[in-house]
Amino acid sequence: MTAQPLVALVGNPNAGKSALFNALTGARQKLGNYPGVTVERKSGRLALEDGRPVELVDLPGTYSLTPTSPDEEVTRDVILGKQRGERLPDALVLVVDASNLENHLRFVLEVLDLGLPAVVALNMVDLAARDGLELSPEALSEALGVPVVSTVAVRKRGLDHLLHELTGLIDGGAVPVRPSTGDMSFAERRAKARDLARIAIVGETPSRRLTQAVDRVALHPILGPLLLLGLLFLMFQAVYAWSEAPIAMIEGWAEELGDLATALTPEGYLRSFLVDGVINGVGSVVVFLPQILILFFFILMLEATGYMTRAAFLMDGLMAKVGLSGRAFIPLLSSFACAVPGIMATRSISDPKDRLTTILIAPLMTCSARLPVYAVIIGAFIPARSVGYGVGLQGLVLFALYVGGIVGAMLVALVLRRTVAKGQSAGLLMEMPKYQWPRWQDIALGLWQRAMIFLKRAGTIIFVSTIILWALLSFPKPPAGSDVSPVGYSAAGRIATVLNVVMEPIGFNRDISLALIPAMAAREVAVSALATTYSIDAGDDEEKLEQSLGERLKNNWSLPTALAFLVWFVFAPQCISTIAVTRRETNGWKWPAFMVGYLFAIAYVAAGITYWTAVAAGL
Repeated sequence: MTAQPLVALVGNPNAGKSALFNALTGARQKLGNYPGVTVERKSGRLALEDGRPVELVDLPGTYSLTPTSPDEEVTRDVILGKQRGERLPDALVLVVDASNLENHLRFVLEVLDLGLPAVVALNMVDLAARDGLELSPEALSEALGVPVVSTVAVRKRGLDHLLHELTGLIDGGAVPVRPSTGDMSFAERRAKARDLARIAIVGETPSRRLTQAVDRVALHPILGPLLLLGLLFLMFQAVYAWSEAPIAMIEGWAEELGDLATALTPEGYLRSFLVDGVINGVGSVVVFLPQILILFFFILMLEATGYMTRAAFLMDGLMAKVGLSGRAFIPLLSSFACAVPGIMATRSISDPKDRLTTILIAPLMTCSARLPVYAVIIGAFIPARSVGYGVGLQGLVLFALYVGGIVGAMLVALVLRRTVAKGQSAGLLMEMPKYQWPRWQDIALGLWQRAMIFLKRAGTIIFVSTIILWALLSFPKPPAGSDVSPVGYSAAGRIATVLNVVMEPIGFNRDISLALIPAMAAREVAVSALATTYSIDAGDDEEKLEQSLGERLKNNWSLPTALAFLVWFVFAPQCISTIAVTRRETNGWKWPAFMVGYLFAIAYVAAGITYWTAVAAGL
């Protein structure tokens, strides 16, 4: 008995394959699993124009014939005739989303390289028309060399034409021997798909043409990265230029609150607790809230306008060069807010080695907790002067620190993907959203939520860490007449003195070594730790008490030490929450220990090189 012809539905996820399968087979369906793997097998029966029955199988959606999951592996094996219990399909129906041709046609090109009889179902043409696209199936068919049929699966439009083409394919003779896969690279296929999409699109609305015109710049291989760097540079310039007035206002409130606490409390531990611990300690971090909100204002704006997806697309090429999947971009982007949700977002990466690499480099993304540290050091040691029209030196240094973290992450990824996490990267495919004006209500809500998160951290982790440090700095007190400073005599000071034996070669002093310990709870605690340390060390010295934290740092640190401290914070994994979530996501302590070890090693070496280079340069 001759087996029924086998036709396979193939396409990217969300192309409408399941809707087309249901429309073609109706109730004549059965479900099961492929032999040897728990991946759903959906098959059904359809009738050709002459009534002959055909077995139709709906394959799992995939972006490539290079699989990154069991579902995608099944699709590849069925198409190649390697799946156990399946024979090579007699014909393929390549289902394409008509409104997203460029991404879907790239996969079509990869499948057509196999030489199997195929017809392209240009699905959801009604939605493409709604979005302002007028398509020519005939032009696309001529360019691809295979039949192309317009369909609307959910409305059962175009099915007769599709069955006609399938009948012709199946009657065309024996299935040809599969040739070797074409040697086009991912980037070459993507460029070819872009050209094919232009051929297929014969008309567009003005708004869509405007989007395409903007994207010709935003996604250009040279102009696009320059635009992205320009936007990031503007963002970091604004962090300083726009925050001066609100920071000064908050500093004024903190000073008035400190004066009030001094006036209402007697001299002693209670006054020291309120002024040195709470107001000077926690307040030194809260003062940077305006800068954090400015940073997130830009991030929210880029997301709301639709540009952030374009940035992900641009970064994909760079990430592929260091062995990272494009799917890693979103988790890494999330890590600019906080590494914890960034690491959790790696669950969307199916390849285990790819996911592990992304987890291990996520702490190198400059999270918002580092901003107070950067801001106080840059404000104290980098002159607030212009180095060009509209370009401030302080913003330039901040921009360099963020870029340094990104470059460091890419270099580490390159090493990891060639050593402990060997593997091949997969390209990123995504749909480009329309450009749109942001809703100001959404921007305001996002800023409010970010402010509440920051203030909650200030009221919990930072507050508790600062108070513990204040207690360790306050006890024991030096005896009367002792020439040892209160900090040097305290328990915390003695611990820091021991630690500084290790840190002194890279230019760190006792106060920095002291601040690094509580900063393990949260990076911004380093600022409150320094503020508390210098506040207690000032004692009753009115001149020192009136100085800001930046002025005290400038009087106690050299410029090489300050630069080394900044570089340390670019790389050091000073956040217990990040270590804890890494342990949970990797199911053990092996990789968190590896992450902490390599990050501390890089931080130590980088800070040391920075310090000794600055000293040699006479800074």
